[in-house]
Amino acid sequence: MALLLSRRDVQTLLGMADAIRIVEEAFRQLALGQVLMPQRSVIHVGPHGGVYLGMPAYIGGAVDALAIKVVTVYANNPTRHNLPTTIGTLLLNDPRTGAPLAVMEAGYLTAVRTGAVSGVATKHLARPNATRVGVFGAGVQARAQLQAVCAVRKIQSAAVYDSDGQRAREYAREMGSQLKLLVTAVDTPRAAVEGMDIILTASSAGQPIFDGAWLAPGQHINGVGSHSPKARELDTATIVRSKVVPDFPDACLAEAGDLLIPLSEGAITKAHLHAGLGEVVAGLKPGRENDQEITLFKSVGLALQDVATASFVYKKALETHTGVEFSF
Repeated sequence: MALLLSRRDVQTLLGMADAIRIVEEAFRQLALGQVLMPQRSVIHVGPHGGVYLGMPAYIGGAVDALAIKVVTVYANNPTRHNLPTTIGTLLLNDPRTGAPLAVMEAGYLTAVRTGAVSGVATKHLARPNATRVGVFGAGVQARAQLQAVCAVRKIQSAAVYDSDGQRAREYAREMGSQLKLLVTAVDTPRAAVEGMDIILTASSAGQPIFDGAWLAPGQHINGVGSHSPKARELDTATIVRSKVVPDFPDACLAEAGDLLIPLSEGAITKAHLHAGLGEVVAGLKPGRENDQEITLFKSVGLALQDVATASFVYKKALETHTGVEFSF
């Protein structure tokens, strides 16, 4: 028998604190050579303006989990079809036999695990005394990003900028209430950069959203909004000035315009990438080394994050008798 887990089930079973702990261990296993994870396959569904992504992985070691997530990104869904932009479905298999263990909704899981990896990066790269956060974007992922950062640092205030001012104000009200935090909607990108300890970019922009010259020593950036070779949120100056830690260098060098464009310009070389996040988590390479460094975590999203969190959700579902059993 397998389990069918709805979005509500996954929301009940997976919180941000657990997700951060689980994702951190998955990245440790990656650095230790315990993860098999091919580059995700991408199909551009041109006639309908969509992207279809297949993301499989096996995590060995203490995790021992096998799954594939299918995620679609259709930018016109909210306005044309009253559906989310991102829709995910995950199939979890028994690594011992290959038998299916669970099918679960993965839209919420994707949002939480993407926030969680920024929480892990913030833990290792941001200054310990960071208290102020600048946020770019006011969507689902921008919410998960702020939740994650607040889970690993004692954040006191946040400023959010979005090209849609009304969305930014709604975000400020919602997240301020949820996190018991002073969250302010600001009118200019510069106001979300200057004076901030941590900057979160979770926009849908295809061009840089702030000027890297505005950055100050000691700031940390989590860049999660862009994940295609020709799109970027971060300008070349930001990349050049930062100690860059990708989630996984090979994946970022295949997909991340934030890095590929400066590389094509000759502004940086591959040697500018300091370390993969797993190497930092495992202690194989240092994270932040002083209070003056500008650190940058660049994420394109990895299947190992989905597999690790899905395995946790499944085990917890068994313990709590959550979900619907079914047979193929």
